Amino acid sequence: MSVPRIELRGVKKAFGPAVVLAGVDLRVMRGESLVIIGGSGTGKSVTLKCVLGILRHDAGAILIDGAPVETVDRRAFLKQFGMLFQGGALFDSLPVWRNVAFRLTQGRKPLARAEARAVAVAKLARVGLGPEVADLYPAELSGGMQKRVGLARAIATDPSLIFFDEPTAGLDPIMAGVINGMIRELVSEIGATAVTITHDMTTVRTVADHVAMLHGGVVRWSGPVEAMDGCGDPYVEQFVHGRAEGPIAAVR
Repeated sequence: MSVPRIELRGVKKAFGPAVVLAGVDLRVMRGESLVIIGGSGTGKSVTLKCVLGILRHDAGAILIDGAPVETVDRRAFLKQFGMLFQGGALFDSLPVWRNVAFRLTQGRKPLARAEARAVAVAKLARVGLGPEVADLYPAELSGGMQKRVGLARAIATDPSLIFFDEPTAGLDPIMAGVINGMIRELVSEIGATAVTITHDMTTVRTVADHVAMLHGGVVRWSGPVEAMDGCGDPYVEQFVHGRAEGPIAAVR
């Protein structure tokens, strides 16, 4: 049986008396696109931060390629992944090409300036942005263009593992559709393992192979995206269809 690229076993995380993760079990197989859904405050971002080592989980196990995350060489692991942040997280003081090539110019063996710029321009072209954008600054770009720059940066190192944090947040429906399509295409093209956290069901249906719903600090349901609508779980069905009535109480 194949070893999962990422596996969480009974992962718990609390902040003082507030329990966010109460025993999360997840498996992401190599080359799979997993989307984690759930309402605000259900622990999606905390789960991602625990996997990345930004937060230390309180109990349970997180395995990367079968090895406990605590034993994984952090430098080697970080070289393997790319990330598209919810707010873009571009450096305002750097031109676009330097944002895209940022990781290529850092570390022990940085690329020369000309080579890094050439890679950045190529990645920008891959997300539909021309070379004229390379020397602009983030403030000169629209929200959709900034998101594309963030996506170009996420794939700049041809990562084997990519994380997407609310990739369509703040975008209009048309641009959201463009970004979703690009994510699906790029993940397939690179052959990467992808983990996306979102509450946008259009994103789920476009990019997911498998879906996991977090609620109450645990994975309420997980399965293939095509099984989601008819899974029979009242929490999933309420969330998926955006119903006001159901077991999930509206936050007032």
